[in-house]
Amino acid sequence: MEPCLEHEVADGIATVVIRHPAKRNAMTPGMWRALPPLLTRLAADPAVRALVLTGEGDTFCAGADIGSLSATYEESTGLALPAEEALAAFPKPTLAAVRGYCVGGGCQLAAACDLRFTEEDARFGITPAKLGIVYAPGSTRRLVELVGPATAKFLLFSGELIDAERALRTGLVDEVLPAGELDKRVAEFTRSLVSRSQLTQAAAKEFAAGPVEPDRAAYWREQARHSEEAGEGIAAFLERRTPRFRWTPPA
Repeated sequence: MEPCLEHEVADGIATVVIRHPAKRNAMTPGMWRALPPLLTRLAADPAVRALVLTGEGDTFCAGADIGSLSATYEESTGLALPAEEALAAFPKPTLAAVRGYCVGGGCQLAAACDLRFTEEDARFGITPAKLGIVYAPGSTRRLVELVGPATAKFLLFSGELIDAERALRTGLVDEVLPAGELDKRVAEFTRSLVSRSQLTQAAAKEFAAGPVEPDRAAYWREQARHSEEAGEGIAAFLERRTPRFRWTPPA
């Protein structure tokens, strides 16, 4: 089968699978180009309440398929950026489920997700220094926000790979699971995500992204005021039942 991005939606979760097993799920130009419109469609689907990005088999993504790129700066960097930014801008919670190698553009995509869960044998690296590529300012800033300047410089200057334990210690990943436990934990966690208030999640995601303009803060106050989310949550707590949150993002 040709390299592709496969996806499905089930029980409120969109799962996007990077599929290019012949090259450790490296992203071809066509795959980079396909990701933003796919994310746009999934973001508009009211059935989708969270998104999981993963790789087929035992590898997340080994980066860009270098053999399919021309030796130009524009193509080497320009294909990944729109995909990364589309993933970072996805309006609902996103989680990268990582096995094996998460390198280069693969690590760039994982860093653009809200959360990263990984198995203990995973390896992470950001490798532009091995190719003479200038890592984009936004990508660099996102990495610094995750791991701090010292670890970001280590990764970017050296291109060396780090193991899952170090990735957890530095903040690059959020949970490390034993081999064979990742799918179970991701399913359990995403079930929890879709049971929570989308109002809370959407506002928190926007606030965490950076400075919030006064009109946006006012918008979220109005959404909270006119929704019944807090009343439902408190009533469910007092009645010892599962809340039935009904707020959905405006179309």
